[in-house]
Amino acid sequence: MSRLSMLAGRMRMKTAAAGILLWLALSGLVDASPETATDYIEHGMQHFRENRIAESIGDFDRAADLEPPRAPQLWQRGISDYYAGKFRDGRRQFELHKTVNPDDVENAAWHFICVARTDGIDAARKAMMKIDLAQDTRVPMAEIYSFFGGRGTEAAILEAAKRANTESARMYAHLYLGLYFEAAGEVRKAREHMRQAAAARLQKDYMHDVAKIHLRQREWDR
Repeated sequence: MSRLSMLAGRMRMKTAAAGILLWLALSGLVDASPETATDYIEHGMQHFRENRIAESIGDFDRAADLEPPRAPQLWQRGISDYYAGKFRDGRRQFELHKTVNPDDVENAAWHFICVARTDGIDAARKAMMKIDLAQDTRVPMAEIYSFFGGRGTEAAILEAAKRANTESARMYAHLYLGLYFEAAGEVRKAREHMRQAAAARLQKDYMHDVAKIHLRQREWDR
């Protein structure tokens, strides 16, 4: 075989292999390599759903490196930091996120539990983010915020979710009660609430994914 024929054969093999890899990536059978900040964020979220926490943080960090203005938007990185036990990093991320999303109760709640895990519930209440509840009208966010602040009750959160009568409201009620009680050291109540959050019938809801990953992280799904 001539050298020219050999080179042509190799080129055909490389082209075929590239075509197969492209088909596999488009079919979802292998991951396409991320290139943009958006790619890395999506990749990081998928890593989180697969309980690959360290890998998700790496992807979110890479997204922030590629596009520094995106860094304040990365609330997902703060959640991954929490499950990695990097509570101070999580706190900083949620403080950064407040600069672009100032009245999000969930951001305040995650900030609260990061502070609580390092400094205790009382310190978390003193450091609690100020939120204009008129800007976050989702049920039962007002009741969650009040409870974390030491003014509301568990029952009020559950009653608000019951009145709303949606899977989403019930899931959020149990998720944040589970997070709070874990930070407060009440493991039994935390486990009960988190199991109910994970059992919600929801699709394509990242916070529902968080509830399911929480069970896996704590081995409460056994």
